[in-house]
Amino acid sequence: MTENPAVYLSYSGVSKNFGKINALDEVNLEIKKGEIFGFIGPDGAGKTTLIRIAMGITNPTAGTCTLHGTENRREARVHAGYVPQLFSLYTDMTVSENIALFGSLYGASRETAMARAQGVLKRTGLWPFRERRGGKLSGGMKQKLALATGLLHTPQILFLDEPTTGVDPVARREFWAMLYELNRDGLTIVVSTPYMDEAELCTRKMFINGGRILDVGSSEELLGRYKHKILRFELDERRAKEWLLKSPHVADANLFGSSYHVVVDDVEGARADIAGEFKKMGRIMPPVEEVSPNLEDLFVSFAGGGMAK
Repeated sequence: MTENPAVYLSYSGVSKNFGKINALDEVNLEIKKGEIFGFIGPDGAGKTTLIRIAMGITNPTAGTCTLHGTENRREARVHAGYVPQLFSLYTDMTVSENIALFGSLYGASRETAMARAQGVLKRTGLWPFRERRGGKLSGGMKQKLALATGLLHTPQILFLDEPTTGVDPVARREFWAMLYELNRDGLTIVVSTPYMDEAELCTRKMFINGGRILDVGSSEELLGRYKHKILRFELDERRAKEWLLKSPHVADANLFGSSYHVVVDDVEGARADIAGEFKKMGRIMPPVEEVSPNLEDLFVSFAGGGMAK
């Protein structure tokens, strides 16, 4: 069979066991050159294991993984950058010293490493802080430094494992703006995240939970396959889910912040049941509106549990 040149990374029947724990279960997936592809799922879903297999850090128990046209991922990873979830920043070293150290891992001199990193450091706003020690950097600055080290050898594909965890919203937006800029320059990006707003930013995404792929596609494709309707109303009471699920018209109900998203097949029947419950409790029913489903609704319907927004 002729290999598709547009496919840069593929998993074919990939499973991974850690003792009795089945971390991945027959994953089949193709990621194309030039995509921003998201691995979307909660902690323990299998996202990091997929990245580590692609980078040749660990091998699958079964199945094959191909990167840059070869199953020899250790050989192919010279074309790949990697920003792990726990970036090993040396806090007593300056930004420049950290860059030089990571550059040496790629066989680059200090001068070469800094020359390669200069553009990224200027793009991220870190250039004026190149002599600041790592321990004095903010969370957002540390992630920008991690990004710079992952780009030192000008990779063709970049893996980022939950890169914005613990970073403030402004720094997250700046980080994603940089990823989009890098992608426009031709870099293929694979990013894992539990955040639905970041999932929206990926050109395609895969929902995964318990080591199994739930669905793959663009936001439009994924939501187009969602057949339920959503009713939303304000009610900050977790126990309301119990009486909501008693309605034969309600498939599921989940509290997002201070509002419920109620998954229904019959809008008017569900609305009548909700009104009846509020009447029995002697309370005024808040406005109940039909809203378009979002990726959070979709994932919850797959996985049967909530995720971070």
